Amino acid sequence: MAPLVSTETNIGRRRMRGIKRVNLIIGAAIVACLVATALLSLVWTPLPPAKMQIIHKLQPPFGFGLLGTDQFGRDVLSMLMVGCWNSLSTAVVAVAIGGTLGTIAGLAAAAFRGIFETLLMRVCDVIFALPPILSAMMLGAFLGGGRLTAIAAIATFLIPVFARVALASALQAWSRDYVLAARALGNTRLAISLRHVLPNIMSQLIVQVTIQLGLAVLTEAGLSFLGLGLAPPAPSWGRMLADAQTFLGLAPWLAILPGLAIALAVLGFNMLGDGLRDLLDPREGTSR
Repeated sequence: MAPLVSTETNIGRRRMRGIKRVNLIIGAAIVACLVATALLSLVWTPLPPAKMQIIHKLQPPFGFGLLGTDQFGRDVLSMLMVGCWNSLSTAVVAVAIGGTLGTIAGLAAAAFRGIFETLLMRVCDVIFALPPILSAMMLGAFLGGGRLTAIAAIATFLIPVFARVALASALQAWSRDYVLAARALGNTRLAISLRHVLPNIMSQLIVQVTIQLGLAVLTEAGLSFLGLGLAPPAPSWGRMLADAQTFLGLAPWLAILPGLAIALAVLGFNMLGDGLRDLLDPREGTSR
């Protein structure tokens, strides 16, 4: 019976590895298509996204243009393409800022511990108590709506996320033999954090970046839906959804298409992050 159980376990592991590789491939393909679309929108779109043609308003897909037009006669495909760039660029900048600041804070807390670690955790708890949309509303009262407000709100919420990931991973690294050897040689805590700890937690941070990019895209869409994101006439998936509410019965594609774009972006980043987690996790590698 033991060999049979072992064989079944091995088959199950192979199937799981196959599913994980599929997730990684599909997620990478979706993200690559989104990035290609965003970059293409910088040099070409079927029509200028802000060009109004009232005579062609509310045309269905393939009626005028590939994906139809909105209530102002603007080409939906062009707006989706430029909205892809706006959403991805906002998400990337926000994650870069939040990830960098959060990682620095987490590494510092792991290196110095004590009151610094306690203070960081309390600050994280306070930030987590304020969702990104509420933070954006408060920032909007001072800065006004726009890309800066969306980036600041998303980045502020991501700082404690990355701080906790970096802290937990760094604390494990600080207990490793190579770190103990570096301390015995007289290296400073800063040098150890940069030379030994950070490179060894980079895989966890990469996975977290990928996952948080999907959440940042979703958050940016929510902020734009509430009017706290990019200012008109810059196209945004979230504002396209908001504008489509009035025309759901007459032109449902105006809501379906940007909704699918948001869902596809979140799905792609989540699948990519899930695949990268399994690929970069050393525990997965030792079990294969």
